[in-house]
Amino acid sequence: MTTTDTGSLLRVTKGSATPEELAALVVVLLARTRATTRPRNEIRRHHPHWRRLERALGHRGPRSWRSETRPAARHTG
Repeated sequence: MTTTDTGSLLRVTKGSATPEELAALVVVLLARTRATTRPRNEIRRHHPHWRRLERALGHRGPRSWRSETRPAARHTG
């Protein structure tokens, strides 16, 4: 901003702030906004913690739960 600008970005509604106090406030606000913004190449992608059901194994049969917990039966026919 130049000294000829008449528009103000900040306005003090109560009290009277000195130029040094306003400068300190601007520095804090700029530091906070810079800390939260990242360049697009540094944005981290977060993966959901849930699974997609269409990627899970489907239903394998009415008694498939038995074959997973019991040893395989041997037929000696």
